[in-house]
Amino acid sequence: MGFYARHILPKVVDFACRSGSVMKQREKVVPLAKGRVLELGFGSGLNLPYYDKTRVTRVWALEPHGEMWSGARERVEAVPFPVEHLPAPAETVPLDDGTVDTVLSTFTLCTIPDPVRALAEARRVLKPGGALVFCEHGAAPDAGVLRWQNRLNPCWGRIGGGCHLNRPIPALLVEGGFRIEKMEAGYVPGWKPASFNYWGTAVPRQATDLTGGEGGRNLPGRVPRT
Repeated sequence: MGFYARHILPKVVDFACRSGSVMKQREKVVPLAKGRVLELGFGSGLNLPYYDKTRVTRVWALEPHGEMWSGARERVEAVPFPVEHLPAPAETVPLDDGTVDTVLSTFTLCTIPDPVRALAEARRVLKPGGALVFCEHGAAPDAGVLRWQNRLNPCWGRIGGGCHLNRPIPALLVEGGFRIEKMEAGYVPGWKPASFNYWGTAVPRQATDLTGGEGGRNLPGRVPRT
């Protein structure tokens, strides 16, 4: 990991993720989390103020980058529930099957190298009746914007820590083994190639549905540990 990734990128990411429109999106979805929560891409803890403190009993903060976790200390100390750092990638969540009530993912699927595997892990650790709460930016429905997303994506990823502008979020959720319960989508204020958001809730698909889907396409089940 070079100087930029260690010292500059965490500050750039934190600044971008604290923009007014992004924080308003967090305010919409984070209160939906309840019980024992696994937060993917915890970063510097920007979601913590929006948790419903009467409904959340514990948060596992999955964040592989120690520099980001270090910036969360004050926010972690300010909440009444325990927050445990999991310094691991989202593709290999170090929790047992059926451990959590809610998985929360906000502006995270864009940077995970293998988002489908990460979603399969999220499904694995959810308890029966648990849900994924998400808010992600991704591929825009407008052809002109999508063309720019595709053009800019290679260079944007290099300066944005692997962030992808054009990931098809609903398709990834389905491929990762989820059924979308409720979803809204639209542009939020900001740089248009990164401002089309998808947010809502999804639940694990039934095991019988995971052996095949539309068109007979197989969807991933449990991911082996590595």
